[in-house]
Amino acid sequence: MNLFSWFFVSFMLAGLLLELWLNGRQLRYVRNHSSEVPREFRDKIDLEQHQKAASYTFSKLKFGNVSLVISTLLLLAWTLGGGISALYDLFTPLSWPEISKGTVFLLSAMIVMSLLELPLSAWNTFVIEQRFGFNRQTAGQYAKDQIINLILVIMLGGPLIWVILWLMQISGEFWWLYAWAVWMSFMLVMTWAFPTFIAPLFNKFQPLEDGELRARLSGLLKRCDFRDNGMFVMDGSRRSSHGNAYFTGFGKNKRIVFFDTLLTQLDPPETEAVLAHELGHFKHKHILKRLISVAIMTLIGFALLGWLNQQNWFFLGLGVSQQSNSLALLLFTMAIPVFTFFLQPVNAWFSRKHEFEADAFAVQQSSGNDLITALVKLYRDNANTLTPDPLYSSFHHSHPPASVRIAHIYSKINPNLSAVEG
Repeated sequence: MNLFSWFFVSFMLAGLLLELWLNGRQLRYVRNHSSEVPREFRDKIDLEQHQKAASYTFSKLKFGNVSLVISTLLLLAWTLGGGISALYDLFTPLSWPEISKGTVFLLSAMIVMSLLELPLSAWNTFVIEQRFGFNRQTAGQYAKDQIINLILVIMLGGPLIWVILWLMQISGEFWWLYAWAVWMSFMLVMTWAFPTFIAPLFNKFQPLEDGELRARLSGLLKRCDFRDNGMFVMDGSRRSSHGNAYFTGFGKNKRIVFFDTLLTQLDPPETEAVLAHELGHFKHKHILKRLISVAIMTLIGFALLGWLNQQNWFFLGLGVSQQSNSLALLLFTMAIPVFTFFLQPVNAWFSRKHEFEADAFAVQQSSGNDLITALVKLYRDNANTLTPDPLYSSFHHSHPPASVRIAHIYSKINPNLSAVEG
């Protein structure tokens, strides 16, 4: 172990302890507020539903603690424990071209890591989600999804890895700039292709039928001058009873997707309010801002990788005695989250700011009261806790706490009220 090893382990343990401490705060806070429904929700959510959300939160937190410890141990085993080095040694004797060998090595590492964490995913789906009545996925469907994911990783990830390794080998000192351009191009193509070519591999999408809801939503789109490639209903109920809605794609390939579960939970005015919120993200250019942010952060990441790839201490500090482009890619991908974890509150703050702006837009374009009732139904039916610990929420949640968000919407309905944002 060298100085970087201790630096890496220190950040890893600090992150683990911080996560466990925050989870403990959340558990205690939710438990202490589980005996009474918050005043602003008492006429909409009963005590039994409130306590179900608390129990769901407890289960997720306890499972999260176990997952954190296991993931940390696996990361240590892969790095300082010699796992990556041992896997790389299996490919060293092969007489393949270096780029092809590196591509297969990286794909193999990704697949093995995914398989090792698969039991955690299965437990979450078939034990926790099942216990609270959310899971509707069969074991066969779950296995099919995993196989499709594996095929996509190989078919899409393989060529991308090969191109990046090729650029690292032939492009000289500034390979990282070209690799970043390839990565961003790949992400844009995948965003464009997702609704048409990838999402249908997992779910069925049907155009939203004509009727009151479609007429209402079409009117909203026209008022907001939003051009889309259609409104679709996704069979989310095949896997879960959780409801959701989202935009996907960009340019002329934009789609609006509603989970079928969402449409059974909300009435047309409430669905219109939810769509108005999503349109708010579009109108405030949140998607573009996030894309620019991702582009900047990945550019910095590739530049950092370009430097670290030349530093022997980087490889030795993570348990690898050899140096290669494929090893540098894998080690960097595994190590960087250990350090960027502490930036989560910043990302969460910007995300919550965007949610407030989208809610304000929804109040202007639809009914704020309908948005409130829609959100309350989603909190209730998805068993989202109404009383998260403020510190835990500021670190982890991309959306404002329920009471804060509702108060903010009320302040936009009635400007004489004081908006509470936080």
